[in-house]
Amino acid sequence: MAAIATELAVPAEGASRPPGLRARRARRFRVIRAILLLLFGLFFSVPILALVEFSTRQSTLSGPRTLEYWRQIGDYPALVSAIVASLELAVLTSVFALVLLVPTMVWVRLRLPRLARLVEFLCLLPLTIPAIVLVVGWAPIYLWINYLTPAQYQTSPLALTFAYVILVLPYMYRSLDAGLSAIDVPTLTEAARSLGAGWSTVMVRVIVPNIASAVLNASLLAVALVLGEFTVASLLNYVNLQVAMNNLSQDNAGVAVAVAAGSLLVVFLLLFALSFVGRRRTGTAVEEN
Repeated sequence: MAAIATELAVPAEGASRPPGLRARRARRFRVIRAILLLLFGLFFSVPILALVEFSTRQSTLSGPRTLEYWRQIGDYPALVSAIVASLELAVLTSVFALVLLVPTMVWVRLRLPRLARLVEFLCLLPLTIPAIVLVVGWAPIYLWINYLTPAQYQTSPLALTFAYVILVLPYMYRSLDAGLSAIDVPTLTEAARSLGAGWSTVMVRVIVPNIASAVLNASLLAVALVLGEFTVASLLNYVNLQVAMNNLSQDNAGVAVAVAAGSLLVVFLLLFALSFVGRRRTGTAVEEN
């Protein structure tokens, strides 16, 4: 009788909780989420607001706000060229890294699962090596590249694409790995192949659409890293956005701060657009189901 009473007193595993308890937990979760979002928002917005405040301040510290520093950005051709080059670097780095990683990771999952740990180790390895050590190894390679490159292209910062692809591997690998782990790659591939699709069709029309959020996350990480990278470009004597800002800060700190605020705002807008796209895709999937 005691055992029967104990079984009746303890609810069975998986039994539904009272509605009031679920409601209290849901409210608690919403409050904690709101507090965390507020703290993270303050953490990321305060530096941006400080940059905007400094870049709109007059030298007298008593006059009205002005956008003079922002207007002067176009007066520095070297800075404008560095901005364009960094944007091109961000696009090239994202595309090359995706073309390298996505097919490799899919192929390893399908045909060579035993090499998954090795591929992961190789992709995460740049995260453990200091940038100065990487530059020591890259310097002879870039000297050889400059020797084979026409003179008018020897100082182009687009040559940093090869180095930046290696630098973004750890971050992009983690994002893509999470996306591929969320879908059944073998089943999707076998279904597409059984319908006569080639490998390029499987990659472009089957795998990539199912990991679109992961691809966007990886691309955003690559863009953020490229726009903020200074050490490698400086040591290899290439002028990207950060190097140009460092050089300009010695002559006109206000313009340099304005460019820094603009670059941070661009990354923030990309992050906001990414979250909007992910939410839209989730809502569409829920409606279809």
